[in-house]
Amino acid sequence: MIKLNKVSKTYRTDKVETLALKDIDLHVREGEFVAMMGPSGCGKSTLLNVIGLLDRPGQGSIEIGGAVLQRPGDRELARLRNETFGFIFQSFHLVPDLRVIDNVEVPLLYRRMSGAERRRLARAALEKVGLGARMDHYPNQLSGGQQQRVAIARAIVGQPKILLADEPTGNLDSKMGEEVMDILLKLNAEGTTVVMVTHDEQEARRTHRIVRVFDGQLVSPAGATGERVHAA
Repeated sequence: MIKLNKVSKTYRTDKVETLALKDIDLHVREGEFVAMMGPSGCGKSTLLNVIGLLDRPGQGSIEIGGAVLQRPGDRELARLRNETFGFIFQSFHLVPDLRVIDNVEVPLLYRRMSGAERRRLARAALEKVGLGARMDHYPNQLSGGQQQRVAIARAIVGQPKILLADEPTGNLDSKMGEEVMDILLKLNAEGTTVVMVTHDEQEARRTHRIVRVFDGQLVSPAGATGERVHAA
């Protein structure tokens, strides 16, 4: 499903050069739930952004769904991101002036479909995360856990093959965080591949596999395969 081969990424300014990723070899199989762990600033989010085509690697190759990406243009990258990935962030990134259902529809605005079809898919996604009764609310009328569930609904509304989650429970208390993890586990059980950055060892232990990152490199004892937690 996802293959990274010798991927490196360097950020440069006029005075400083920072190696964010170095020689990353990573294979995520279809239907897996993989947790990425490591200290702050170690390169986890950069790695997630490279996987999700939000950032380009400096070196190495990326393969998504069996297709090796050979220097795709911005338009092609945008299409692949929209059709292949769903993104969930620590900060929910909801538009405060839009109702919940309108927030969920946003990714579908870039696809050729009718307004009625967009609304149908958005309603179905909200029902899936248990917020069918909150469609006409605004983000500031929801709890943090509910806002993150809206963000999950927005991520899955386009029926992506892969969900990328960057600290999805980082701004939530333990109860709300557990609810969000339960939703992610259910989506994975239904066939969605999930890659999640987390600092929470307990959450990571609920996934199939843990990949540990340190100073831009994979340092799991088992190498690029990471630590097997549960069978995928």
